[in-house]
Amino acid sequence: MKKALLIIDYSYDFVADDGRLTCGKPGQSIEDAIAAKFNDYIAAKLPVFIMMDLHHNDDYYHPETKLFPPHNIEGTHGRELYGKVKQVYALNEDNPLVIWIDKTRYSAFAGTNLHQLLAERHIQSIELTGVCTDICVFHTAVDGYNLGYDMTVDASAVQSFNSEGHRYALSHFKNTLGMTVHSES
Repeated sequence: MKKALLIIDYSYDFVADDGRLTCGKPGQSIEDAIAAKFNDYIAAKLPVFIMMDLHHNDDYYHPETKLFPPHNIEGTHGRELYGKVKQVYALNEDNPLVIWIDKTRYSAFAGTNLHQLLAERHIQSIELTGVCTDICVFHTAVDGYNLGYDMTVDASAVQSFNSEGHRYALSHFKNTLGMTVHSES
């Protein structure tokens, strides 16, 4: 079965100590795991989708405006990939296997052409990585489940600023969505 890697919202704003909506050290702790998976998928000639949150200045109508401070604003450093993942991307950004998709909702499927791109490539299995486990990764997993994808998540490649939410999401992935969840080492 052909598979793809999704790197969800692994941006400076969500991961760096001074990011605008950071999960900080927990998000930084998964940097090596995501970078390694990115390299492994490229080496295996499998697609990697960078699913990046996109917001605009003064976006008064976006529902997140009421919930979170401004983050991942178009044209800012905050939308750049973080750390080693940014380095791997820089080496591969011209590779046709690496596809960057902007998203404006929690789920990587909502309002994007991700499902179409996966279908065109005959991909039935996706591996989810990134932040936050209980927000964007979670909503992507629910939509992926509803679309019929076989999904896996490695607990060492997802994280959140809410440790209770992180644990709940991993349990939900396994016990409610039937996902394969590889345990943290």
